This record gives sequence, structure tokens and C-alpha cells, in this order.
Amino acid sequence: MSKPPVHVIGGGLAGSEAAWQIAQAGAPVVLHEMRPVRATEAHQTDSLAELVCSNSFRADDWKSSAVGLLHAEMRRCGSLILSAADSHQVPAGGALAVDREGFALAVTERLLAHPLVTVVREEIAGLPPFDWDNVVVATGPLTSPALSDAILKITGEDGLSFFDAIAPIIQLDSVDMSVAWRQSRYDKEGPGGDAAAYINCPMNKEQYDTFIDALLAGPKTEFKDWEHVPYFDGCLPIEVMAERGRETLRHGPMKPVGLTNAHKPDEKPWAVVQLRQDNSLGTLWNMVGFQTKLKHGAQTEVFRMIPGLEKAVFARLGGLHRNTFLNSPRLLDSSLRLNVDTRMRFAGQVTGVEGYLESAAIGLLAGRFSADDWLGRQSAAPPETTALGALLGHITGGHLSGGKATFQPMNINYGLIPPIAPPKRDADGRRLGAKEKTRAKKLLVSERALVDLAAWLAGSNPVAAGT
Repeated sequence: MSKPPVHVIGGGLAGSEAAWQIAQAGAPVVLHEMRPVRATEAHQTDSLAELVCSNSFRADDWKSSAVGLLHAEMRRCGSLILSAADSHQVPAGGALAVDREGFALAVTERLLAHPLVTVVREEIAGLPPFDWDNVVVATGPLTSPALSDAILKITGEDGLSFFDAIAPIIQLDSVDMSVAWRQSRYDKEGPGGDAAAYINCPMNKEQYDTFIDALLAGPKTEFKDWEHVPYFDGCLPIEVMAERGRETLRHGPMKPVGLTNAHKPDEKPWAVVQLRQDNSLGTLWNMVGFQTKLKHGAQTEVFRMIPGLEKAVFARLGGLHRNTFLNSPRLLDSSLRLNVDTRMRFAGQVTGVEGYLESAAIGLLAGRFSADDWLGRQSAAPPETTALGALLGHITGGHLSGGKATFQPMNINYGLIPPIAPPKRDADGRRLGAKEKTRAKKLLVSERALVDLAAWLAGSNPVAAGT
């Protein structure tokens, strides 16, 4: 009898990446996606790897950003998600942002065309069938209730959850460009070479204070026991940020630094709302950092108070969806297998990473580990000095204090990677300043990561990069 395939449950970013890695390694894989048979609260299409929140994979500079380093590592691992993102990028300053529809279609088409990938549109209710001996569960933050309940029953763990908020999208031709202007912060060029990738809407102090008052007073979507929801700080609704202090937003997503009003260059804005391109045509732009739980009617009223958006036409209003994640340090081993049922691995946001990129990265690792099992090879985790290894360590390592779990979702950051002491002087003997030391330290950590990743790939029968 032929050897059974690997099964991947969930066709989001993590599941799509896992299936690709498995197939590229030479193992057959069946990818199970419940849409469109069963819809979710957040998705709008039946495409694989649909982006439901932002269209940005964030910073793309591997020399000074942990996110950019993870980009570089995933490209070297032959990532489908990064390949599709690179092919469908839109201007976004120093970030890698994509045309979300073109990106998802590219991922879907490449998986459907792969001879070792079978895509099945069905919901896997409850645990996978017992004759599936190699399974990647990548059901993401919208895991179906039946599967969530089944996982909780076998693990005996209390579920953890948070609510993720979606930012509104605006039609470009409804933005008043006699008020707004195009500029990236500090005029920084991104991977697309555009130093004016954002639309900026300025506010003076009076306008800002009036906006904050309306934001705080606007009717919100409420949930049972809402006050007990542990929001992830990286994706807070804008109203929750405002509730933490009136100045919070102008030191966060509305900070005016690095920007000069092209219409009034001598007047420094008190706060700035930024829009980022959301599709390749440049017709749709999302409100950066404006995830919201405001009710729809209040959104149109409050957000049209922003100078330049008085007549804004919203292609999509903001909203909320429930995210769930495992207590992974207790439940998963170092190769992402479930301790109580080792035929199952988990990948993506359900493991307790946050962000598109991080979800895909864990899918990449889960796919490689599962392919190793199928091929009878010994798996080795990437070194902790790499971004991939550091992220894996975060979700499968300690993160326990006094026997009590403190595990929470996390983006990739340099704090997860073992540090390197920066040089005190440059090549000419000049003493480096604090900022120069920080830049030098990041560069050293990133250079070491790529060297160590290359050594890991050389010894792990790697999927060819760029395929």
C-alpha cells in the first residue's frame, strides 16, 4: 500500500505555507479548507491565504529590523508566502505591503498547480480521523468551535482568547488631497522604491481633542465579559488606546514625527492619520493603526471628522473577530507536536504568535518538520540565533513563572534573539554614540542569523529557495 499523505487543516497563511513546504520536500499533502462550505466572521472570499486585517507584512529591512530579518530567512527557505508577497507588492514606504486580492490568488493558484498538493473544501469537525498519522492543524485565530472544543478536551487546558480588530479601507478618490499629502515618514524608501507611500491627514490640537472626545463617546460593539478580554497590544482597537490616555494616539499610530505638511510646511501638525495603499491599482487605502470596535454608523461619523476625510467613502468598515490560541509552552514540543497526541502539529496564530508573517513562519517550520517525519528524516530546529529559531523558542520554550502560565502572543523582535555586544568604536577608532551602537548591534545579530540559517539549511535537506 502507498504511504498516506500528510494532512494540513486550514488554508490560511500558515496552512498554505505548511502545505507548500511539505510538497516541495517531496511528500504528498492534502490541504483541507472549510471555506466556502463554512464561512467565518472575518473572511470575504474562498481564496487561500486571504488577508483579513492589514495588507502589510511590515518592515522589509533585514539589517535593522527583526521583521525584515524574518522576511530574509523565509525567502532563503523557499517561502511561498514571501514569494507571492514580493510578486504583488504595493508602495508602503519601508514596509512590504501587498495587493491582497492578487496575493491570495497567487498563493491559491500555485498550490492548486502543485502535483503533490490536493485541496479539499470541507470542514474538519472535531479531531482529525485516527488513521491520519501526520497532521498539521493550522486553523488560525478562527478555529471552528467543534475543533476548539475537541482540542480542549484532550489537553485539559483552559482556552485563551483575545479579540482582533480590523481597520477601515477608504476609496482614494474620496480623499481631499488639497488637505492631505503624500509622504513616507522621514521620506524613507521601501522595497518598491517609493518615498511617498503614505497619504497623511493632519490635525491641529483642537481638531485632535475633538476627535478624541468623539472616539471615546462613540457607541462600541460589546461582548459578554468584555472587560476580561486580554487584547494583544500589537493590534489594539483605537478606542482602547485612547482610553489609556488622551496623548496615547499621538505617540502611537497618529504620531506626527518625520512628516512635513506639503500644504503648510511651516506648521507642524499636532497629530497625523496615515493611509496606506491596499491594492495594486492604488484605488483603496487602509487607515494605518485604526483597528476599531466602533459600531459602523459611528465609524463613518467619527472618521469623517479627520481633515481630508470629510467626504470619505468606505470600501470596508472596521470590525472585530475572535482569536484563540493555545498555551503552547505547556502543550507543544520543540517540533510543534501536541504532547498528548504526537500525530498532530500546530501552526500559525493558534500557537500564540501574532502577525501574518509570524503565522506563515510557524507554518513553514511545521511543514518542514512534518515532511521530515513523512520522509523518515530526523528534524532539527533552526538555531535560536535566527529569527525562525527565536520565534519557535518563544512558543515552545519556558515562559512560565512559578508554575503559572504567563504566555501571550508575540511578534518577532530582537528581544527574542540572543544579543551580541556591539563595538564601542568604529573602524577609525571614533567612539560610537548610543544610536550607532544600537544599529551596529542589530546588524551583527542579523548577519549572524543569516550565517547560522545557511548552516542549518545545509544540514536539513532544505527546500530549494526561490522555487
